[in-house]
Amino acid sequence: MRILHTSDWHLGRAFHRESLLAAQAAFVDHLVETVREERVDVVAVAGDVYDRALPPVDAVALLDEALARLTGAGARVVLISGNHDSALRLRFGSALFESAGVHVRCAPERAWEPVLVDGVAFYGIPYLEPELVRAPWELPDRSHTAAITYAMDRVRADAARHRAAVVLSHCFVTGGQASDSERDISVGGVAHVPLAAFDGVDYVALGHLHGRQRMSETVRYSGSPLAYSFSETGQVKGSWLVTLGQGSGAEFVPAPVPRPVGRLRGELEWLLADPRHAAVEDHWLQVTLTDSVRPKAAMDRLRARFPHTLALSFDPADAAPAAQPARLSGRPEAEVALDFVREVRGEPAAPEEEDLLRRAIEASRTKETMA
Repeated sequence: MRILHTSDWHLGRAFHRESLLAAQAAFVDHLVETVREERVDVVAVAGDVYDRALPPVDAVALLDEALARLTGAGARVVLISGNHDSALRLRFGSALFESAGVHVRCAPERAWEPVLVDGVAFYGIPYLEPELVRAPWELPDRSHTAAITYAMDRVRADAARHRAAVVLSHCFVTGGQASDSERDISVGGVAHVPLAAFDGVDYVALGHLHGRQRMSETVRYSGSPLAYSFSETGQVKGSWLVTLGQGSGAEFVPAPVPRPVGRLRGELEWLLADPRHAAVEDHWLQVTLTDSVRPKAAMDRLRARFPHTLALSFDPADAAPAAQPARLSGRPEAEVALDFVREVRGEPAAPEEEDLLRRAIEASRTKETMA
């Protein structure tokens, strides 16, 4: 059996206000072509199909087209919801989709209900918000580890009846490398799930982290199909083509790159004159200027040579470290909010205030998951 493992499409996402819909459509074209050329049996989509709970209509239309084309090319599709998706909305029509070969798993209680394809059992564990499953599952604590462990114990019990088992899961496995474009999912400051939680199955298709990663021979992140932050500069995007049975293994299939991303740093005149930067003139760029005096019309001058410059910041070479602003992108919401409290009050939040703030952020995230 051949499985194409992909995740984190984030349909509808923009990159510094630049629409990515055409690039995401090109990725769908690439997936369909790969399914045909490699005779893929199952496409496993490990969550964050959309970028937000209420996706724009053109993103919904693209998913509709993608599912029709993938099944038309001869593959079954198993798809789970991620922390960016609304589980209730994504699973609309899922009972009808089953007969067409599209298997959507968004309900936690269906995580150990397999999709059977030629004797191989596929288990879809959607993003599990610990607060939502703690009471019904009688978990010992409110954590991602407890939620995943509960689901995997039941998956393993059912998988013993089948020839092989594949799990889709959207979570943060300990040891994974994050980027600036994933939304924080920590509960009580802890977001990680131990790798051992996924023991006992033939392959685990992970979603959530945007860089491809091999956690073990059988547990992998495919990463996002496109770069969604400048921290992903240099990453190779694509999908894992996994073979089960004779000749089992996994190879990475690179995805098309509509426009590379890159970073430049230095004084403005040097950046504009140095011929070595010709290779990135067509890239989406994040530029940091180190001039001691902020140049006039810096963005306009940069775009004369680098027309796709999207982000500009200033970091004078002779500035004191304390003058630099705190990094916001990619940091947990609670840390940013606590830094704000410290800045405006001149002292950190009290422990009870910090607890209240964290619970408010988690409640907001839970509400969005249920939207």
